[in-house]
Amino acid sequence: MTIDTFPLWVTLPGTVLLALAGLAIVAGSQGVLRFPDFFSRVHGPSMSSTAGAAGVLLTSMLSSSAIAGRPMFHELLIAVLLFGTVPVNSIVLLQAALYRNRARKSRGAAPEDGAPPAQPGD
Repeated sequence: MTIDTFPLWVTLPGTVLLALAGLAIVAGSQGVLRFPDFFSRVHGPSMSSTAGAAGVLLTSMLSSSAIAGRPMFHELLIAVLLFGTVPVNSIVLLQAALYRNRARKSRGAAPEDGAPPAQPGD
């Protein structure tokens, strides 16, 4: 089999998965534009980009399996690394923003708009 002759069992699900992945990524991008502050902007794009990447990886697994004529699972390693690092990166970014807002508050400057209120004892 060549790339030019994908069977229907690869073409249809692959097309649907790629379209849904694109819609998920566009929806996450809209979240960046619509939400008012950094804390709410982080959640939407990280979740939707992960869902979009999952659709692309599943499509890649299907097409690789069809070309090779046997199941191909190389993309699972990419998925494990992606799904493991995106939440950690989001947590680190959120903690850095919280630290910045607390430092601004201790200097007497106003924290970023929409920042969560400081907890007692901070």
